[in-house]
Amino acid sequence: MFEGEDFIFTFGPIFIGISFVVVISILLFSIIKGVTQWNKNNNSPKLNVKAKAITKRTKVSGGREHSSYSNYFVTFEVESGDRLEFEVKDTEYGMIVEGDNGELSFQGTRYQGFIRSK
Repeated sequence: MFEGEDFIFTFGPIFIGISFVVVISILLFSIIKGVTQWNKNNNSPKLNVKAKAITKRTKVSGGREHSSYSNYFVTFEVESGDRLEFEVKDTEYGMIVEGDNGELSFQGTRYQGFIRSK
């Protein structure tokens, strides 16, 4: 036998086992984090506050050989001066213009809507 074969047969299964544990740990952490945030949002009060749309941005993922998709975000400034960024649907994104004033509805980190004032 070659000297390298002992190393591969000894540490190969250990490396594969460690990799499996790391991947499962990351997956479990992501699931627990998502469920925790979902529960926190459900237990948060629904708030309606006066706000101004400050800025909009998009995040495009995918592309090249795969189809791409976009996430849409709007940053609002409330009366206290705090800024909150929410992911919004594409239809809402198109209807909000930077500088719009109105009433922002949200629950925790969950965007509920924005009604522009006249």
